[in-house]
Amino acid sequence: MKNIVILAILIFTQNNFAQNSFNFDGKEVAAGTKAHFKIPVEHQGVSTFIPITIFNGAEAGETLGITAGIHGFEYPPILGAQRLIQSIDPNSLKGTVILVQLANVKSFLGRSAFVNPTDGKNLNRSFPGKEEGSISEKIAYFISNSVINRVDYFLDMHAGDAPEDLMSYGAYYRNDDMPEISATGKEMALAMGFNHVVIFDTDEKAYMKAENPSLYTSAESFKRGIPSIDIECGRLGIPDSESANQVERAVLNLLQQLNFTPKVEAVPNLPTILITNRTYNESTVDGIFYPLKKAGDYVVTGMKLGYTTDFFGSVKETVYADANGLLLLILGTPPVNKGDTLAIIGEFDQ
Repeated sequence: MKNIVILAILIFTQNNFAQNSFNFDGKEVAAGTKAHFKIPVEHQGVSTFIPITIFNGAEAGETLGITAGIHGFEYPPILGAQRLIQSIDPNSLKGTVILVQLANVKSFLGRSAFVNPTDGKNLNRSFPGKEEGSISEKIAYFISNSVINRVDYFLDMHAGDAPEDLMSYGAYYRNDDMPEISATGKEMALAMGFNHVVIFDTDEKAYMKAENPSLYTSAESFKRGIPSIDIECGRLGIPDSESANQVERAVLNLLQQLNFTPKVEAVPNLPTILITNRTYNESTVDGIFYPLKKAGDYVVTGMKLGYTTDFFGSVKETVYADANGLLLLILGTPPVNKGDTLAIIGEFDQ
């Protein structure tokens, strides 16, 4: 009798922790395996696809969703995602990871900064998307309803686009009405190992209202009650291996923090500066911009950041810092249009 009870307990325990197959796009991904998918997207004769990898762990657990390449000119996250194909081992994974390798293939292949060249839309302003919309809207709709709606945690990965000199950081969404979800997001962001973490405070944001579109990929997941974080790593559309490595390491650290993978090495416990507010400088003219600072520089109110000339060399605008803090981003290439963001200053408690 004793042996029967022990056997029953063992069977129960095994069944309780065994992973089921994961159904994605009509295909079953067996436990302890990974599978690649090419999701077709078409609109008015224009076709593209979304490359996605499913890692279904050997042990049952939660689900993490990751997107890279929402902007196709932001290369380090895209290259980091390619590395994760090999570095995430489903045999040692608990739960499931849905990795969107490259959300915006047309932008990537067309070397198009910010927008999808087929419809001129910014995918990161298109969420939650439309089932019968343009190419970008359809991509957003698929990610919203076939990826985000299936996950317990969400990470969106970006970098400085072609003209953006950007310092690397992690970020998380917070809202006073969502304290537990916000706290989990903070823990996730800190675990990735960046020296700086930006707080996306959503208390007064119009996109948080139910009747308004979320616009941003990770804002869509946060609105759905999912702890949501971002990576910004890389600058000026440069495909440097150091930034790609940092993206890969950040994701692997996150998997350990969330107990998707064994803690084979300590997740870095680095001193982290929390950026509590961001101040934007926008151009008031068209012309040629000359930056006098670089991303990561510390600036104080009134410090000269750069200037813009007309096409004959006459200075039309001088740009000064409106706050004390770190330059999270500064325009790093000469062309500037009226209304373009010239600089973003991250403010923090000192």
